[in-house]
Amino acid sequence: MSDLKHLARTIFHRTLGAIDIPAAFARKLARSGGTIACADDRFDLGRFERIRAVVFGKAAVAMARSLVKTISPALRSADSHGTSYFEGLLVAPVPMSEPVPGFRVIAAGHPLPDAGSLEAGRAILDLLNDCDQSTLIFFLLSGGGSSLVELPLDPSVTLADVQALHRTLVNCGASIEEINIVRKHISAVKGGRLAAAAPHSTKITLGISDVPEGRESALASGPTLPDPSTVADARRIVREYGLAEKMPASLAQNFRPGGILPETPKRGDPEFRNSHFALVLGLHDLIHPAHCAAEAGGCITICDNSTDDWPVARAADHLLRQLAHLRDLNPGRRVAVIADGEVSSPVTGDGIGGRNAAFVLDCVAKIAGRPIAVLSAGTDGIDGSSPAAGAVADRETLGRARALGLDPADFQRRSDSYSFFKALDDTIETGPTGNNLRDLRILIAE
Repeated sequence: MSDLKHLARTIFHRTLGAIDIPAAFARKLARSGGTIACADDRFDLGRFERIRAVVFGKAAVAMARSLVKTISPALRSADSHGTSYFEGLLVAPVPMSEPVPGFRVIAAGHPLPDAGSLEAGRAILDLLNDCDQSTLIFFLLSGGGSSLVELPLDPSVTLADVQALHRTLVNCGASIEEINIVRKHISAVKGGRLAAAAPHSTKITLGISDVPEGRESALASGPTLPDPSTVADARRIVREYGLAEKMPASLAQNFRPGGILPETPKRGDPEFRNSHFALVLGLHDLIHPAHCAAEAGGCITICDNSTDDWPVARAADHLLRQLAHLRDLNPGRRVAVIADGEVSSPVTGDGIGGRNAAFVLDCVAKIAGRPIAVLSAGTDGIDGSSPAAGAVADRETLGRARALGLDPADFQRRSDSYSFFKALDDTIETGPTGNNLRDLRILIAE
């Protein structure tokens, strides 16, 4: 392995090690006696008759355990009527080996919603149904929640319809934000509708964000936050990408003229009067340790967060230009560009892979013969349909591929980036990390 590829891998793994959920949780949610401090707000647990917790996403297990550690010493077991004082529901992509005290656990589908996703949606609404002004509700959200928890507004829409819509959306070339706008408007649990299900309760939402700053309503499709998008936005997206002809008829009819789609809750609506939101981990918590790790590796380093939602090729060209400019400014020095976010990579074939390996594959020919390494990987340890987090390439990758009879362009056409890098032993494989911030791209030159 070349020095630059090894350094890129080292920076990525050191960054993963620095993203510590329990430590970050302790900074955002602290207990003193029976009082909970969250950001600038204080909550006296003694004034609530019941506490409920709804936790879902790829980081659900670590978040739930952190919550229990923080608040359990202040909890009583039941109220005067024998009703459970604390009750939690945890939805994660895989079954758990060890239970979390006080939580019912549902395993649900990711990246494709499954029967568990719909079961989770119904169970959450049931849990919230009797929550009133004497109830404190914690919502702990992380990336992946959009598929893990789902329930159509229209009860005639089937699981098969939901899955068909998901496949249509992720393969149409729309941005993540556009995909979420459509999802929100057909769902009973997204776009602020979980907050609306318990309008009189005090609600605290804590998030581990895999979305851009300022777009927190996109995290897990914003189930507890005001939705800035509208029905008109959703219909425009469906029109723009020709989705009505591709999605199930039970859903398409709602997006056509005359179709009925209720608007999602908006900022200023009464259900958000007692709602509070704070990020546990966000963009800075990912970029800062990556920057430090690159500098510790001897690189003059800059961060570029401008390529979110860009097509793969455009993002690769831009970041490689940034890298070349930085090297020109620092002759004789090793330099690095750190970038985050999700690039757009429409699926054009039946191969295995995701946007991270697709980004690196696009770079292979562009960096051939040049002293550059490129790594892109998901902090959740999963890249699209593959078992890898992403991939890494350098100046020798193209030559090594051709020696094995591998044509990068062919793998690009078939959306088979994982198979390409697996053959070269250049995949990044961590397994699911139990975390989910943003994708991380590391470009190094000397």
